[in-house]
Amino acid sequence: MTQNTVEKTSVTLLGLGAMGTALARTWLAAGHPLTVWNRTPGRAMPLAAEGANIAGSAAEAVAANTLVVVCLLDDASVEDALAGTDLADRDLVNLTTGTPAQARARATWARERGARYLDGGIMAVPPMIGVQEAGGYVFYSGSRELFERHRETLAVPAGTVYVGQDAGFAALHDVALLSAMYGMFAGAAHAFALIRKEDIDPTSLAPLLADWLVAMAPAVHRTAAQLRSGDYTRGVVSSLAMQVAGTPAFLSTAEQQGVSTELLSPYFELMRRRLDGGGGEEDLTGVIDLLVR
Repeated sequence: MTQNTVEKTSVTLLGLGAMGTALARTWLAAGHPLTVWNRTPGRAMPLAAEGANIAGSAAEAVAANTLVVVCLLDDASVEDALAGTDLADRDLVNLTTGTPAQARARATWARERGARYLDGGIMAVPPMIGVQEAGGYVFYSGSRELFERHRETLAVPAGTVYVGQDAGFAALHDVALLSAMYGMFAGAAHAFALIRKEDIDPTSLAPLLADWLVAMAPAVHRTAAQLRSGDYTRGVVSSLAMQVAGTPAFLSTAEQQGVSTELLSPYFELMRRRLDGGGGEEDLTGVIDLLVR
């Protein structure tokens, strides 16, 4: 063991699915002593050859190191894996996908057991882990002191973005960004469906579509500024009234192409409701207020 290895923070990792295994290999490659546990022991065995210590139980793994990282299937899995373990004086970093409410409840649960808590939302897929140029990162929320203490270690697998003391904020940022992603995928699906029956190569549409989405993406900054100011008419390029007037063309084109409008119609209906409420001179930002209950 080299001096460099001795100086690096020891890590315990619970969970060796695709993401957990990627995290483990990145910490090992960077020289961090690593103890791992997985409910299915066979998944841990290959990591032993790479230098990982294999714990026989979650409790044994937690006892091995102060920094304990959890990357399991869901919040119920976290509850089950850590049941009966001694978390006193442990730094618990939960990278398991969950809801903001689950993160807040888990933070309270951890504190009641004497642990310090940090929640994380991973904005990457396993192949991006350990590849800095891939651009993956993890949202962190909860104890700022805990984040700063382990920032260097946590930054080994992917970039780090701290989003606040509220333990639920990492999950909230995670779901917010992924929700926008699925909206983009829905729009792309509709676009490809429109040309599906035509003599148009989808690979010729793809670069046009990608460039268009990139060009439109900066509009989120105008939306954010309007939400902050409360003035939804600031910087309007194309008014809501004008855009609503154009929606029949989109719906008719879909009908003519034999394509369902189920991905577009709900948004168009919200636009019309906002228009009917007097928002004709606004941007599309007012739709957000219709979504908030």
